[in-house]
Amino acid sequence: MNAVLKPAACFHCGLPVPAGSHWYVTIGDEPRAMCCPGCEAVAQTIVDIGQSAYYRDRDEYAVNAFDATLMPPELHLYSNDDAQFARDASSCEATLSVEGIRCAACVWLIERQLTRLPGVQAASLNVATERLYVRWSRAQCEPGDILQAVRQVGYTAYPYDAVRHGERLQKASKTLGRQLFVAGLSMMQVMMYVAPAYLAEDGTLDDNMASLMRWASLLLTLPAICYSAMPFFQGAWTSLRARTLGMDVPVALGILAAFCGSVVATFTGRGEVYYDSATMFIFLLLCSRYFELQARRKAASALERLQHALPASASLMAGFPDNRATTLVPAGSLAVGDVILVKPGEAIAADSVIVEGTSALDLSLLTGESAAQRRKTGERVPGGAINASAAIILRVLKPARESTLSDLLKLIERAGSGKPQIAQWADKVAAWFVLGLLLFAGAVFAFWSWHDASQAWPVAIAVLVVSCPCALSLATPTALAAATDSLLRRGVLIVQPHVLETLHRATHIVFDKTGTLTLGRPVLQQVEGLGGMTDDACLQVAAALEAGSAHPLAQAIMDAAKEQPRAHAENLQEVQGQGLEGVIDGVRYRLGNAAFVAAIAGPPLGDTAVGVQGMTPLYLGMQGRWLTRFLLSDALRPEAREVVAYFHRRGKQVVLLSGDQEALTQSVAAELGIGTACGECLPDEKLDFVQQLQATGAVVAMVGDGINDAAVLSAADVSFAMGSGAALAQAHADTVLLSSQLRSVLDTAKTAARSMRIIRENLGWATLYNVTAIPAAALGFLNPWLSGVGMAASSAVVIANALRLRKA
Repeated sequence: MNAVLKPAACFHCGLPVPAGSHWYVTIGDEPRAMCCPGCEAVAQTIVDIGQSAYYRDRDEYAVNAFDATLMPPELHLYSNDDAQFARDASSCEATLSVEGIRCAACVWLIERQLTRLPGVQAASLNVATERLYVRWSRAQCEPGDILQAVRQVGYTAYPYDAVRHGERLQKASKTLGRQLFVAGLSMMQVMMYVAPAYLAEDGTLDDNMASLMRWASLLLTLPAICYSAMPFFQGAWTSLRARTLGMDVPVALGILAAFCGSVVATFTGRGEVYYDSATMFIFLLLCSRYFELQARRKAASALERLQHALPASASLMAGFPDNRATTLVPAGSLAVGDVILVKPGEAIAADSVIVEGTSALDLSLLTGESAAQRRKTGERVPGGAINASAAIILRVLKPARESTLSDLLKLIERAGSGKPQIAQWADKVAAWFVLGLLLFAGAVFAFWSWHDASQAWPVAIAVLVVSCPCALSLATPTALAAATDSLLRRGVLIVQPHVLETLHRATHIVFDKTGTLTLGRPVLQQVEGLGGMTDDACLQVAAALEAGSAHPLAQAIMDAAKEQPRAHAENLQEVQGQGLEGVIDGVRYRLGNAAFVAAIAGPPLGDTAVGVQGMTPLYLGMQGRWLTRFLLSDALRPEAREVVAYFHRRGKQVVLLSGDQEALTQSVAAELGIGTACGECLPDEKLDFVQQLQATGAVVAMVGDGINDAAVLSAADVSFAMGSGAALAQAHADTVLLSSQLRSVLDTAKTAARSMRIIRENLGWATLYNVTAIPAAALGFLNPWLSGVGMAASSAVVIANALRLRKA
């Protein structure tokens, strides 16, 4: 008897349909509402296979298709309204962990599945970290839709959590280890039973004994087939369900062909058996997968260390200074102004200032430098630093979620979220390679069936087994992951995937000056009065105007005015690249370059146009009067000459763009041997300069640190921001130099050259191997077990070669 179905319920499972639902399936020429994408997918499948009568004849609702088996419980809580997914008014983004990644083919399959989902704007899975970055349209997609799409191709995804991610990786490693052990044990036992058949001379092995050994080999091969080989069968089935040909398809076919052919020969008593080849192939391929897994773990180790660096709790001193008792509280609950105690060996939970004590801090996770740095009372310390010596008391300056390390983790969320062109090319080639291989194996089988039927089966198995599409797909991501890990351990955070590839082929290297080629810590060297006020009074006014500025010149003025009484400026306005204006005691002042100050002080005095070699002039004026000229100097970084000389040797064009005075800019350029230099450049002029270079076909790398560099950093083909620079500049850069050392640009360039060379070596080796081994197997020169050795060795060579990049 048919049930009476509520029209407001999901037509498939009967649960309430959420308000604004956009999931519908046409059943019986009528659109039927669904409560979730899972029910929509199941119902559509039922309709597509011609079983719509199920809904007419059923007497109860089906089980909800989007239950906990399809979606982890925590994702039921998420929607596009969650702040953690927000990107802008029209789109959202998230980073997910993905379970079940077996090889680079899985990456291609998941990305392909998601890009087909309506509303998904970008999807990229990092094979090294097994983290999926997705961006989608608010109007067309929900987080649950994305998870459902991933589950449809056989994988599980959930919001990234460092602890859960680590536990899953450990579990996957143990499972693979057990499968490898079973395969190895089966292989050794099977070898014992097939050895007499290989060693015995013709006619000396009794038929009954030969049959017994075959049956024993069959029983010993079953554990390897039913347990150890499951990752290959699952991967192949997943690919076929998604109507794609992944790397596991030829592997699974080769294993099944060898095993099924051997079973038939065992039952009939005629033909050859390949139990030894099948078990050896499974064992060797699992060895390759295990080494690949370890390589990916090592390549992602630096990122994982950062993820676990922030402590989960902190010791709060609620009654400081009267009461020094501590209470253990969650680090996330710390607020600005809270006082915390950090003992030796503990990590600092949030950006803070030391209020009591002196200690050495380990900043290696943040800067890449291993030497501990001394910090005393009154100095700031970043969240994520490790207290290496004595206990200290600190006052929180920022919540834990806004600490320096948290900011780096946000950048890491972007790191590895895409692929360079060379990796995309390798993935496409590998996908077509599998299709070509299957067609070729079929043609080889047909030829040998006509030429020598007894050889058709082993030759076809050898062709399927000997091919190594994995080497093609592993060649690039393994090398890039290893290089990224090596650079991060040296204080270079690569945010975008194309950095190494683009830097290697860059034609122009453009540097900012202050804070990039120079130390960025100018010192006030001289005060030249121009009339009307004492030097001390002028310094007081300048310090008041600069009090809220983050520019290096402002800090120099503030340092010089430490002993002076403080004035207060009102109505402060900053004009980028020119200077500051403010009102002090009712008088309007300007501090900046000569042209900016002249707008209120009148025509410049004669000596204001005279530059001082190696000095930066900063003018102070008021309405109708020039007051003083401050002369500041900024020393070159010790490594600046070495870095510029390296790029010159590599045939790159080095350019200096600076907002500083033209004479000073030219002086620095001459000292470093830079042929092209432009001073007094406003942000839009820097941007125009770079865009004009790009219009002529140049590939531009930009290195900067200031807020006024943000636009040009974003526009350059590849960009670097100094770790000590402005947060806005870091947000627009492709790479952040955490150590704030210019030498890191040199390290990155050298690593890029090595990476591209090793990637070409890997791709060349993978191509040469397949071009040589596949024809050899097709001609009958390689038997199945030897083909398995070659296939595993090919992947191992690629991985081992890529891991050389982890060495500095």
